[in-house]
Amino acid sequence: MPLLYVALGVALILVLMIPLKMNGFVALLLAALFVGLLQGMDVNTLLDTIVSGIGGQVDDLILILGFGAMLGTVMAEAGAAQRIANTLIDKMGVKRVQIAMLLAAYILGITMFFEVAFVLLIPLVFTIVRQTKMNLLWVALPTVVGLSTTHSFLPPHPGPSAVAGVFGASQGLTLLYGLIIAIPVGFFIALMWPRLPFIKKLNPSIPEGLGTSKVFKEEEMPSFLASISAALIPVALMAVLAVTEITLPEEHKFRFYMEFFGSAPIALMISLLISFYILGPKIGRSLSDVMKSCSNAIKPMGMIILVIGAGGAFKQVLVDSGVADYIQELTSGLDISPIVLAWLIAVILRIALGSATVAVMTAAGIVLPIAQASGISMELMVLAVTSGSVAFSHVNDPGFWMYKEYLNLSVAEALKTRTTYTTALAILGLIGVLILNMFL
Repeated sequence: MPLLYVALGVALILVLMIPLKMNGFVALLLAALFVGLLQGMDVNTLLDTIVSGIGGQVDDLILILGFGAMLGTVMAEAGAAQRIANTLIDKMGVKRVQIAMLLAAYILGITMFFEVAFVLLIPLVFTIVRQTKMNLLWVALPTVVGLSTTHSFLPPHPGPSAVAGVFGASQGLTLLYGLIIAIPVGFFIALMWPRLPFIKKLNPSIPEGLGTSKVFKEEEMPSFLASISAALIPVALMAVLAVTEITLPEEHKFRFYMEFFGSAPIALMISLLISFYILGPKIGRSLSDVMKSCSNAIKPMGMIILVIGAGGAFKQVLVDSGVADYIQELTSGLDISPIVLAWLIAVILRIALGSATVAVMTAAGIVLPIAQASGISMELMVLAVTSGSVAFSHVNDPGFWMYKEYLNLSVAEALKTRTTYTTALAILGLIGVLILNMFL
């Protein structure tokens, strides 16, 4: 019966979000209440569980989301994002424009949300296409593949960060393992997909009225060193932490300090503070101008934080009501890899729910007992879930429509291009996790 209750809870989320168009925060909370009551939890205990689930989920994640949003906005408004992309294109040349845009997407995508980095980079894609007369998809696909890859595999993005929090996994090791998978998989898909015959047949035009984001003049942008430093400082600190966790004992003094400076919230805060100094003058004359930009960056984060918190509540209800123990007992005898099972659950929820954030948080609660009983690295279980959550982007995914409109595609053309590349990314991600599991 507990598994039936979970299925009914997921069905409730589907009904609330798809035909009734309810947002993910309310849908997840109602599902958490629904499953808890079906499991026989008394109302006061259920309320305490939901509150503790929300608090436990957003504790340090709220800092990651806040600092990440501020850093992304400072980089965008200072012209640092454009500087990174322009420099890579200038150095690598038009012939390697796909690699240049993929690298730019990797660098910016690590600290920026998909939608933010997409809107920043798409005007540069349009400019390159106008100047070179290249096919729009030839330049745009590597860019969006790079952004989808970082969104799927690399903290401090909300999906991987949130699931790592649920599973108690190391953010640094998740980033390190994620990079090992993301770099080859992202390069393969980004360079292969535009060359596929059914993609090459498409030649969309640049849509009218889009891509009007500010294009900075040379003198308005910060230096390349300043720009890339702001983007990569948190990655470098988290990577050092990951290496120390692998190579040094827990009592080592350097590891002790790196557990502080290399944690995702502190690494992002350090990068943000440095960006005030090296990028801030390009935004305005005073610190108050920079802080105004940071304040504006936080406003869109409200619903994302609530959705992730509600996902934590759903997870906690599954744990406290005994559903998690039941799932653990049920799946322990299955002759299927826990990694594959976790990936499949995430894929199914992604297809059904559309929103990768809602799908990954719902999947995390269901997969948690499987992960705990598997004996597999929690970091790899995180990547199994997050790679599954990127699959089959289609008409119920807000990112699908952004992609379709900016690239001036029909629904059928968007399905041919985006749905296929996101699915390939998920499948190759799963293969990467399975290969890593052979060595860890």
